[in-house]
Amino acid sequence: MGLYDKKWRIFSLVGVSIFMSTLDSSIVNVALPYIMEDLSSDVKTVQWVVVIYLLSVSSLLLTFGRLSDIQGRRMVYVTGFLVFTLGSLLCANAMTSLFLVGARAVQGVGASMLMACSPALVVDAFAPQERGRALGMVGAVVAAGLTLGPLAGGMILEYFSWRLIFYINVPIGVLAMAAGVFVLRGLPGGSGSREPLDKIGSLLLIVMLNSLIVTMVRSSDWGLISVKSGLCLLIGGTCALGFVFHEKRTPYPLFDLDLMKNRLFAMALSASAILFACLFVMVFMMPFFLTYPCGFSASKTGTIMIVPFLFLLVISPVSGMLADRAGSRILCTTGMVLMGLSLFFLVFSYPDMGVLSIVWRIALAGIGTALFVSPNNTAIMGSVPVHQRGIASGATATARNLGMVSGVALAGAIFSSFVSLQGQGPEGYTPVMAPAFMAGFKHAMAFGSGLAFIGAAVAFFRGRENRGTFVSA
Repeated sequence: MGLYDKKWRIFSLVGVSIFMSTLDSSIVNVALPYIMEDLSSDVKTVQWVVVIYLLSVSSLLLTFGRLSDIQGRRMVYVTGFLVFTLGSLLCANAMTSLFLVGARAVQGVGASMLMACSPALVVDAFAPQERGRALGMVGAVVAAGLTLGPLAGGMILEYFSWRLIFYINVPIGVLAMAAGVFVLRGLPGGSGSREPLDKIGSLLLIVMLNSLIVTMVRSSDWGLISVKSGLCLLIGGTCALGFVFHEKRTPYPLFDLDLMKNRLFAMALSASAILFACLFVMVFMMPFFLTYPCGFSASKTGTIMIVPFLFLLVISPVSGMLADRAGSRILCTTGMVLMGLSLFFLVFSYPDMGVLSIVWRIALAGIGTALFVSPNNTAIMGSVPVHQRGIASGATATARNLGMVSGVALAGAIFSSFVSLQGQGPEGYTPVMAPAFMAGFKHAMAFGSGLAFIGAAVAFFRGRENRGTFVSA
């Protein structure tokens, strides 16, 4: 069987990994209040269940993407399934919040290996004239994972323990790992280029991102102006300078820094990070709002949290077609403005408001995201020459995940400065807590709204695409 003859087998395998990794980035949010209660934790600690997963993925995407070029995608992909499955098993058996955070880090390492290989595997398997359609279907799988995560999480929590969220990954992961060994045989460049991995650049990138995120997460405890915050920022800044210096001089860099001289590429990449930071301010905070002050059940919370992601399924293909005709600038700016309006209107939320009043507010965020993502990704990939699209793809995924983890970290830090929910489950919440809770919630939403309007300016000032420059294969 030739490579193109088994393309749909490869796509199915890639689809499973993408679905699992994106599902796990959204399904856990609904479970956070229940995990916090069961493990007697607090918001500051339990936010790391989300943060560490996204941080592991963000800091390792470029490294594993490069490693797949060097060692072959089959090896990295199958190992990724193994690590992801092991991490899921550890998560399911966690008895303390710190153990769960560590297990999520392991799971995130596996997810980063899977995400780094997935687009390249699709491109390897499909003929050039079929790749656009195949990559579009990958986007639909991503949307499906993000959409079904809150619903699946809510249904599981309604009838079972939160641990089932992680247990369910184990048999799927084992089967997918076994399938990968056989299905991914005979890929082009299966043995890899065997070029050296930029270990120094990889280490500097990991330390830089971790230092900056830790500062954001702990700033409410340490204070932005403190010895600990200053030390973390100094370490992160030093590593950033070291990374730039090293990447300019190494013959095999993780990232071609000359791409950042391309205004369209740099500003579209920045806008992507901002958009996902704003989205995850809402995605992280809303389950707490719906569970505590509103008093909704887990299944009802999960159903409501589907709303933003449904628009990714419905509107994303349309916005992609519109971008082909009109470019990305107006669509991305409009999407960012809608995100800002969504978070602005959420500032005026209150516990007794009706479900429809909640839904239309978060629906604006979904519409904005759907209008933004496809045109923005098209602009990024179209702004670089063909031989650099792998780097551009990795950079796009890194910006997206870094935005997600930054949104969660900043929202958690802002909220925790107003209220502590140490070990409180939904039934432990009392109306006395409402004023402090709502103050923290509203300030987090206001921060996200302001950031989104800054992002709208970034999206607008990217300039127009030079439509014919880098589109040929």
